[in-house]
Amino acid sequence: MGRLTTHVLDTAKGQPGQGIAIEVFQLVNSERHHLSTVTTNSDGRCDSPILEGDAFTAGEYELVFHAGDYLRAQGVEANEPRFLDVIPLRFGVADASQHYHVPLLLSPYGYSTYRGS
Repeated sequence: MGRLTTHVLDTAKGQPGQGIAIEVFQLVNSERHHLSTVTTNSDGRCDSPILEGDAFTAGEYELVFHAGDYLRAQGVEANEPRFLDVIPLRFGVADASQHYHVPLLLSPYGYSTYRGS
């Protein structure tokens, strides 16, 4: 069964990104449809798949990571507005029967992502 998962790693601290709100959207004809909002746990992961089963279909998705709130809570000093605050990641799902793992590697001045397993 296909599913969508994520996790956040704070690469500056070498630890999971705990307590990060992530909004989940599906894009249909260029319109964003809010599906849910999840929060990362103490391991930087969500407690269950973000989407799975019939709720996970082929198409375009967006995960919006509220990284600025996390960085503020961690005491990371920065000028306002922050260089990174809200991080949108758009990606396509061609085969919804597969596992799509879309992690965020985060630091105060950079981030990266990839399709994991």
